[in-house]
Amino acid sequence: MNNYVLQAEDVAIHYGGVKAVDGVSLTLEKGQIRGLIGPNGAGKSTVIDAITGRRRLTRGKVMLGTEDVSALGVVDRRMRGLSRSFQRTSVFGQMSVRKQVELASHKMGVSDSAADADAVLEELDLRPLANVIAEDLGYGEQRRLDLALALVGHPSVLLLDEPMAGLSVQESHDLAHHLTALTSRRDVSVLLVEHDMDVVFGISDVVTVFELGRVIASGAPSDVRADPRVREAYLGSAA
Repeated sequence: MNNYVLQAEDVAIHYGGVKAVDGVSLTLEKGQIRGLIGPNGAGKSTVIDAITGRRRLTRGKVMLGTEDVSALGVVDRRMRGLSRSFQRTSVFGQMSVRKQVELASHKMGVSDSAADADAVLEELDLRPLANVIAEDLGYGEQRRLDLALALVGHPSVLLLDEPMAGLSVQESHDLAHHLTALTSRRDVSVLLVEHDMDVVFGISDVVTVFELGRVIASGAPSDVRADPRVREAYLGSAA
């Protein structure tokens, strides 16, 4: 019996003759961080959209645990434990940090949304900022709040689309630390799309490389970094 919390099998997203994603298969094990890298336009964000239900599959299927969720929409997948964040923050600027995290938890149907919100804020070092209006936060703090909103309701799988974008080196380091802690403390598995190679190769258990909508390499970070195809297609070029 496998230990997969997420499986994407032969996933394809075609727009007419354009194959944005073409036959991608990947898995995520319990407690694992899988990094997804590749040049701009390689299909990484489209795969995330396919897994979360924002894009209709041309073919293939998505399994969350033992359930086939391919026909379910975004909300139903979220309620079953499949959560994500976006390249741009989705916080509510005029609302306090704690209020919006608690509101998100309530919308997830959590019986004690106050306790859930407190736990998430504590996890991401946001408790001291609980009463601060979101628009008054620094950008790095807003990214942590964005992550907090994705963590309410105890999701089993967290898909992150470039969470380090726009962060300073120190902020990226701090957020990477939080991500590695989350996998054990909150029992969540992470699929990470990121251009910061230091972060990806530093915290990922497995790295998968995309090019032109297909997987060209996947494995341990050290093996992927040494793969000549990867070096030619991506690591030696601008991200």
